[in-house]
Amino acid sequence: MSSAEVVLGFLEEAEPWRLRSPQFPSKVGGKPAWLSQAGLPSQSALECEMCHQPLVFLLQVYAPIPGQERSFHRTLLLFCCKTPDCYSRNDSRCMKVFRNQLPRRNEFYPFEPPPEDEPPSGPEEDCVLSVSGIKLCWVCGCPGSKTCSRCHAVTYCVKHHQTLHWKHSHKRECCSPGTEASIVTTSPLLFPESELITEPEEKQEKDAEGEDEEEGSIQKSVDCCSLSDALAEVDLEEMAMHETEENRVFQRFKKKIAPEPHQVIRYSRGGNPLWVSSQHIPSDENIPPCTCGAKRAFEFQVMPQLLNSLCVDSTGASIDWGTLVVYTCSVSCDHDDQYYPEFIWKQDFSSDQQSQDR
Repeated sequence: MSSAEVVLGFLEEAEPWRLRSPQFPSKVGGKPAWLSQAGLPSQSALECEMCHQPLVFLLQVYAPIPGQERSFHRTLLLFCCKTPDCYSRNDSRCMKVFRNQLPRRNEFYPFEPPPEDEPPSGPEEDCVLSVSGIKLCWVCGCPGSKTCSRCHAVTYCVKHHQTLHWKHSHKRECCSPGTEASIVTTSPLLFPESELITEPEEKQEKDAEGEDEEEGSIQKSVDCCSLSDALAEVDLEEMAMHETEENRVFQRFKKKIAPEPHQVIRYSRGGNPLWVSSQHIPSDENIPPCTCGAKRAFEFQVMPQLLNSLCVDSTGASIDWGTLVVYTCSVSCDHDDQYYPEFIWKQDFSSDQQSQDR
């Protein structure tokens, strides 16, 4: 995909089986559909750096790289904290993103594309990875080694998740007939699950005439002022320039998303993100290179519109962002089926931008 191409992601309902690993889905919410069944992130890797509680799966994007055999299957998974207090302004420590990729011929999936019909499945599918046998937490779908001491039928990653499940439903179900069939019911901690469908963004024509008029009016204003006047008002001009730049960036953001206001993802590997503010835009030095030595490049961003579908509003506080920008290894280096951490940049709206402007 060239930098000129932008693909937009939208939410759509889908049958649950279409959002499982063998279908290579792009999706939001529910439990992660792990690609490789080996090298899953550790419990510590999936902790919030602010409160040290387990992160919750937010979304994943299936993004294979054409012509690159090691990335024939390739998925990016984003996790976030559900504690509103961890969402400090322009601070991304409450989020993590991982990249995983597989060649076409691998030990987990058939060589041919998945069938269009629903495959047979058992009740363990959401709790145990079928090939590797790795047990997953009932609550969050991440690796979990703690087992219910009574029924031994469900596992958890931390004690807190076991307590949540107990209060939610397991107290009634533990050791009773049908327990195995009920362990795949919806977890109270997860975000609502939807499929991410994509379509190319239609290019917008630039209003070159309007831009020229704006530049001309600025030049006239400068010409009409004497040098002494300009020097005397330099502080006011700097303030005005800052406000003008902030407004320009925000208006461009609104104009760009206006034709498709329900977009929740913008994907353009090697392209450029769409910023919501002129503040807290990273420089090249802010984006660390990959451990292989290659630079990281922009791949996709999460839009604020997604928050409307996550059911996260609460009295007094809520998780929030302006946009989440994901940067990945520009060569998509290989890590032997491991889930490799990539880089995420959280940009919030400026203080004078109201939520209704999203």
